[in-house]
Amino acid sequence: MDMDEYLPRKGDDLLAQLSRQDLDPLSVTELEERIRLLEGEITRTRAKMTHAVNHKASAEALFRK
Repeated sequence: MDMDEYLPRKGDDLLAQLSRQDLDPLSVTELEERIRLLEGEITRTRAKMTHAVNHKASAEALFRK
């Protein structure tokens, strides 16, 4: 497995790369690790979204006063 496959290429969408990656050569353990890492990224992304929504709401409330 070439580790360069996992590095984003300039101008290429990382999510598109992930969706194109051939999963056949990966073992069950590697697939489980991939899922664990992707779930961690989903959690991190949701936390960022929550923070952004709360920040926006706080700013809007501040300027309404």
